[in-house]
Amino acid sequence: MLRRALLQASARCRFSSSASLLLASRRECSSSSSSSQVPDDHFVEQSVGTPQTPPSATISVDRSTLYHPPDHSHEPTDDSELVKHLKNIIKFRGGPITVAEYMEEVLTNPKAGFYINRDVFGGGGDFITSPEVSQMFGEMIGVWTMCLWEQMGQPKRINLVELGPGRGTLLADLLRGASKFKNFTESLQLHMVECSPALQKLQYQNLKCLTEDVPTIIIAHEFYDALPVHQFQKASRGWCEKMIDVTENSSFRFVLSPQPTPATLYLMRRCRWAETKEIAGLDHIEVCPKAMDLTQEISNRIGTDGGGALIIDYGLNGIVSDSLQAIRKHKFVDILDDPGSADLSAYVDFAAIRHSAEEVSADVTVHGPMTQSQFLGSLGINFRVEALLENCTDEQAESLRTGYWRLVGDGEAPFWEGPDEQAPIGMGTRYLAMAIVNKKQGVPVPFE
Repeated sequence: MLRRALLQASARCRFSSSASLLLASRRECSSSSSSSQVPDDHFVEQSVGTPQTPPSATISVDRSTLYHPPDHSHEPTDDSELVKHLKNIIKFRGGPITVAEYMEEVLTNPKAGFYINRDVFGGGGDFITSPEVSQMFGEMIGVWTMCLWEQMGQPKRINLVELGPGRGTLLADLLRGASKFKNFTESLQLHMVECSPALQKLQYQNLKCLTEDVPTIIIAHEFYDALPVHQFQKASRGWCEKMIDVTENSSFRFVLSPQPTPATLYLMRRCRWAETKEIAGLDHIEVCPKAMDLTQEISNRIGTDGGGALIIDYGLNGIVSDSLQAIRKHKFVDILDDPGSADLSAYVDFAAIRHSAEEVSADVTVHGPMTQSQFLGSLGINFRVEALLENCTDEQAESLRTGYWRLVGDGEAPFWEGPDEQAPIGMGTRYLAMAIVNKKQGVPVPFE
């Protein structure tokens, strides 16, 4: 996992030596739209004006008791604390910040980050996750976890780690569904890694400093999509990292880095894993160093002590181009609009996860990805929904059918008779599932 000190050091190195030159040189820029390309031939000149010499005074006047108003500022007075913080980072650094740095501040700033001081889940929040859709999701994850535990030889102690548990709904449903299997539930040592200002430290403690020689099962549902991504755009001089700067009218904008950045090393690494034809037609590429490093931490742990990891998220089994998005109150908004008020997420590169795991440990095997619909269907969600429908009210039945469709369906539910804008949208094919396990345990269900 990237060390914060390394990030800070590399950032200082990147900007300190050339900051003064950058301020007076040409910068490539674009509008604030997240999906628009930063033109390679459009620049903004920035220069520092020379103050004029005041005219000579012929009369001496004592002005010591007069009121001196504060210097006029072009900064808007209604900036949020997070916006001020971001602008101060850019100002004192003397140049733009990476999209990944912006994303990390927006989501996990200790005082104003999106995840820090609010409940963002459910209908009253900004988005809905699968555990909030239906209890059946957590129950099926419980089935997978218990099956892997049995393949591991039913150890008497096991670490069960959930990355990004949110309200804890998934684990609550998992434990309730498995409550009759006492040998399994009594073997569990629960560890919940919630998003916080000390996210890296918590991940290290839970993945590296747990009881030694105890196998670990890790659940990462909609966790990887919130890890900060670096965006690169193809320009006339090659691949350039997209950065975020402040315009003269104090709004945020995208610019291109004039020189290679530390994240370029991860771009090169990702491109080595891809076929030439996969990259040839792309103008944008996203890479997630923290996802690569975290996967390797997980793989090392699983390879050493046994266990496995289940990763479920929306993404692609290949290079991700330009997927970063912002969602506020269940609607898409501009990425740079009112930072901290919307969730930022990006597609997960499952191919990069596979390569990262296999690169670091020969003692693990990677399985999938398969669609969430295939994954849940193979674990028995169809039988579970039928059993629940046999003993429920009409209102509960409608909720069950709606939740089931959202988990395994594709597109709008065909049975929906309500308002079009409220029609359930299936996530069954958008979300993918992948497993990383110790190779001694064989192939996990349902990836056979």
